Amino acid sequence: MKNMKLSIITFMVLGAFAYAGGDFNVVTPYEDEDVKLAEEVYVEPEPVVVPKPKSIIKPEVVSPKVVKPLKDIKANGFYVGLGISATRYKTNCNCPTSPKSGTDKTAGVMARVGYDFNKYIGIEARGITSSWKSNGGKVEHAGLFVKPMLPVGDSTNVYGLVGVAKTKTKGHLQTTDSESLALGAGVEVDLSKDTPKEGRYNRAFDGQGDQEKGLGLFADYERMVVKSGAPDLDAVSAGVTYDF
Repeated sequence: MKNMKLSIITFMVLGAFAYAGGDFNVVTPYEDEDVKLAEEVYVEPEPVVVPKPKSIIKPEVVSPKVVKPLKDIKANGFYVGLGISATRYKTNCNCPTSPKSGTDKTAGVMARVGYDFNKYIGIEARGITSSWKSNGGKVEHAGLFVKPMLPVGDSTNVYGLVGVAKTKTKGHLQTTDSESLALGAGVEVDLSKDTPKEGRYNRAFDGQGDQEKGLGLFADYERMVVKSGAPDLDAVSAGVTYDF
């Protein structure tokens, strides 16, 4: 009877617990192992870093340079000159009576015109007339010359003269009428502003050795008659030139 009462009380207690929602499920070792494996397998994912877009570098646009065509520069070798000339006439006659012997010095004008083929060679024609008499003499001279040149810098030119000339003298001294070799040498200096020019020259050179367009100065010496037995006929000239 006592055992029956204990069984009824136990049944009533269990029923109360069941009604209250109690859970008496026992966790098996297998379930506990699954939980541990799940905890070990789970790895928290790393945050995804989205790279920032790189800045776009725009290529530099270089505009093409406009090449201008070369300008044709017409330079020529013509020049003219005008100056004064002092001449000396010394006779080769040892005559005892004057005025058939001695020296006559006169002065006059000279003109020159020429063409330089390049900076080393040219041709020139020149003439001298001496009528300013000191002792009554007069000299007339004209010749054609080859003109070798040597530029000294951009504004100075040293030149020589080798050619043939006709020379006449008139007056109380010994009369001369000769066609002979004539020699000379001189220097030219450019007075114009020597500036480089952009372009294509129609000549092989320009602007060196008194070849720039414009005014210049010259001075030279000439032996007007180079001939055996001839009187000494010399001329020293100076003046201005213009290069075209």
